[in-house]
Amino acid sequence: MSASVPAPADSVHTPSLWRRLGAMLYESLLLFGVMFSVTLVFSVLAQFQSTLNPDKSLQVLLFVVSGLYFTWFWSHGQTLAMKTWRIRLVDRKGQTVTPWRAVLRYLLCWVWVLPPVALASVLALPAKDFFFMTAIWVALWALLSRLQAKRQFWHDVWAGTQLVSDPP
Repeated sequence: MSASVPAPADSVHTPSLWRRLGAMLYESLLLFGVMFSVTLVFSVLAQFQSTLNPDKSLQVLLFVVSGLYFTWFWSHGQTLAMKTWRIRLVDRKGQTVTPWRAVLRYLLCWVWVLPPVALASVLALPAKDFFFMTAIWVALWALLSRLQAKRQFWHDVWAGTQLVSDPP
């Protein structure tokens, strides 16, 4: 990792919405591999016969592992997907975020998925409807960044972080 001097907070450039969404999609592919590996090891150790109805302990483990994954990478500036898409996470002053701020951001990022999950659970929606509702929610939530002055996602605003373009 190179030690670069952070840009002043007022001179940073917010990556486009499409670039940030592309990085999120790529991140989900990378995280799938991590989660698959963790689930495989857990299943072998717990001697699960099927993961179609996972144990709550597996869900907690995956939540914690993904939290550690993001917290570690964000507190070092960027994940592999963010590096590929030349996006960096900084605080409002343009500095690398602290681990605690990264944890706060991780918890706030769940606003991308928890509302549709909760609603689908209450309404007992079939999987097809759940995925459709989640897609609509994610699109609306992403578009809400257009209402923010620096075009940042709202969880970043609340966490005191911002995504900035990382020069090549």
